[in-house]
Amino acid sequence: MKKIEAIIRKSKFDEVKKALHEIEVNFFSYWDVTGVGNEKQGHVYRGVPYSTSDIQRRYLSIVVSEPFFEKTIQTILDSAYTGNVGDGKIFVSEVIEAYRIRTKEKGIQSIN
Repeated sequence: MKKIEAIIRKSKFDEVKKALHEIEVNFFSYWDVTGVGNEKQGHVYRGVPYSTSDIQRRYLSIVVSEPFFEKTIQTILDSAYTGNVGDGKIFVSEVIEAYRIRTKEKGIQSIN
Protein backbone atom coordinates (compact mmCIF):
# COMPACT_ATOMS: atom_id res chain seq x y z
CA MET A 1 0.00 0.00 0.00
CA LYS A 2 1.07 3.58 -0.66
CA LYS A 3 0.21 6.82 1.05
CA ILE A 4 -0.14 9.74 -1.33
CA GLU A 5 -0.01 13.22 0.15
CA ALA A 6 -0.86 16.01 -2.25
CA ILE A 7 -0.81 19.75 -1.66
CA ILE A 8 -2.90 21.47 -4.33
CA ARG A 9 -4.54 24.79 -5.11
CA LYS A 10 -7.86 25.20 -3.32
CA SER A 11 -9.38 26.30 -6.62
CA LYS A 12 -8.56 22.89 -8.17
CA PHE A 13 -9.93 20.76 -5.32
CA ASP A 14 -13.39 20.07 -6.81
CA GLU A 15 -11.82 19.05 -10.12
CA VAL A 16 -9.33 16.74 -8.38
CA LYS A 17 -12.04 15.22 -6.17
CA LYS A 18 -14.27 14.52 -9.17
CA ALA A 19 -11.38 12.98 -11.11
CA LEU A 20 -10.46 10.74 -8.17
CA HIS A 21 -14.06 9.54 -7.85
CA GLU A 22 -14.07 8.74 -11.59
CA ILE A 23 -11.15 6.32 -11.09
CA GLU A 24 -12.89 4.82 -8.03
CA VAL A 25 -10.70 6.42 -5.38
CA ASN A 26 -13.65 7.21 -3.15
CA PHE A 27 -12.09 7.70 0.27
CA PHE A 28 -9.47 10.21 1.28
CA SER A 29 -8.96 12.88 3.91
CA TYR A 30 -8.34 16.54 3.21
CA TRP A 31 -7.91 19.78 5.07
CA ASP A 32 -7.00 23.39 4.46
CA VAL A 33 -3.38 24.32 5.08
CA THR A 34 -1.17 27.37 4.78
CA GLY A 35 2.31 27.04 3.37
CA VAL A 36 5.27 29.18 2.50
CA GLY A 37 6.19 29.12 -1.17
CA ASN A 38 9.16 30.10 -3.30
CA GLU A 39 7.54 33.19 -4.78
CA LYS A 40 8.81 36.23 -2.88
CA GLN A 41 7.35 39.13 -4.82
CA GLY A 42 4.12 40.75 -3.70
CA HIS A 43 1.05 41.27 -5.85
CA VAL A 44 -1.56 44.00 -6.11
CA TYR A 45 -5.26 43.19 -6.34
CA ARG A 46 -7.61 46.14 -6.95
CA GLY A 47 -4.97 48.54 -5.75
CA VAL A 48 -4.29 46.65 -2.51
CA PRO A 49 -0.87 45.01 -2.12
CA TYR A 50 -0.82 41.52 -0.64
CA SER A 51 1.85 38.97 0.17
CA THR A 52 2.20 35.70 -1.68
CA SER A 53 4.64 34.21 0.82
CA ASP A 54 1.78 32.59 2.80
CA ILE A 55 -0.20 30.40 0.45
CA GLN A 56 -3.62 28.83 1.12
CA ARG A 57 -3.74 25.27 -0.18
CA ARG A 58 -5.65 22.02 0.28
CA TYR A 59 -3.85 18.95 1.63
CA LEU A 60 -5.04 15.49 0.55
CA SER A 61 -4.07 12.22 2.22
CA ILE A 62 -4.89 9.07 0.25
CA VAL A 63 -3.96 5.44 0.92
CA VAL A 64 -4.24 3.16 -2.11
CA SER A 65 -3.37 -0.40 -3.06
CA GLU A 66 -0.68 -1.02 -5.68
CA PRO A 67 -3.12 -1.38 -8.62
CA PHE A 68 -4.47 2.15 -7.95
CA PHE A 69 -1.14 3.84 -7.25
CA GLU A 70 0.02 5.02 -10.70
CA LYS A 71 -3.52 5.84 -11.80
CA THR A 72 -4.07 7.98 -8.68
CA ILE A 73 -0.82 9.90 -9.14
CA GLN A 74 -1.54 10.57 -12.81
CA THR A 75 -5.09 11.69 -12.03
CA ILE A 76 -3.86 14.23 -9.47
CA LEU A 77 -1.12 15.46 -11.82
CA ASP A 78 -3.62 15.95 -14.65
CA SER A 79 -6.51 17.45 -12.70
CA ALA A 80 -4.48 19.78 -10.41
CA TYR A 81 -2.33 21.19 -13.23
CA THR A 82 -2.52 24.84 -14.30
CA GLY A 83 1.04 25.27 -15.55
CA ASN A 84 1.67 28.17 -13.16
CA VAL A 85 3.94 28.50 -10.16
CA GLY A 86 2.20 27.08 -7.10
CA ASP A 87 0.41 24.08 -8.63
CA GLY A 88 1.53 22.01 -5.64
CA LYS A 89 3.45 18.90 -4.68
CA ILE A 90 2.85 15.17 -4.30
CA PHE A 91 4.66 13.01 -1.75
CA VAL A 92 4.57 9.21 -1.65
CA SER A 93 5.41 6.88 1.22
CA GLU A 94 4.98 3.20 2.05
CA VAL A 95 2.19 2.09 4.36
CA ILE A 96 3.28 -0.88 6.44
CA GLU A 97 -0.20 -1.86 7.61
CA ALA A 98 -3.77 -0.55 7.76
CA TYR A 99 -6.66 -1.57 10.01
CA ARG A 100 -10.40 -0.97 9.81
CA ILE A 101 -11.49 -0.35 13.38
CA ARG A 102 -15.14 -1.42 12.94
CA THR A 103 -14.42 -4.90 11.51
CA LYS A 104 -10.82 -5.32 12.66
CA GLU A 105 -9.84 -6.17 9.06
CA LYS A 106 -6.26 -5.44 8.14
CA GLY A 107 -4.25 -4.99 4.98
CA ILE A 108 -5.84 -4.35 1.59
CA GLN A 109 -9.30 -5.37 2.86
CA SER A 110 -9.25 -2.51 5.34
CA ILE A 111 -9.01 0.16 2.63
CA ASN A 112 -11.38 -1.34 0.04
